[in-house]
Amino acid sequence: MAGHGPAPKDPKKRRRRNAPDELTTITPDDEVRGPELPDGVLGTDKDGVLYEWHPMTVAWWQTWRESPQASTFTDTDWAFLLDTALMHTSMWSKGQWTLAAEVRLRAAKFGATPEDRARLKLKVDEPTGGRQAPAQRPGNVSDITSRRQRLTG
Repeated sequence: MAGHGPAPKDPKKRRRRNAPDELTTITPDDEVRGPELPDGVLGTDKDGVLYEWHPMTVAWWQTWRESPQASTFTDTDWAFLLDTALMHTSMWSKGQWTLAAEVRLRAAKFGATPEDRARLKLKVDEPTGGRQAPAQRPGNVSDITSRRQRLTG
């Protein structure tokens, strides 16, 4: 005899209580959403000159504005991302690498990586028009040296 207790229910008669959640599918549309990074929020130096956003933060922010997830962002989401951008620019311009973990956790809430999107049950669908891969799009760069030159030059 193979086991103790009553035989399990017929699978067809079971009520599934742990049915998987449906994925939310987002289709990229190449639209830029959300606000620009605001001027003046970083303060001024001793001569009264406004601090600029770090080029890596400007690129990071633009990535979020162009992301498929941006179509679902509300005003409070953009405000939360702006707070994160302040940490991001401090991380890059002042070398405050202790902020990296917090930036990563905050970005994960919006589906920054494939793992984050899987956890959030988000699926980025390819549009029917056959979108080019990022490395093939005009103006995009795939190596850090070219990106650094583009951002600083």
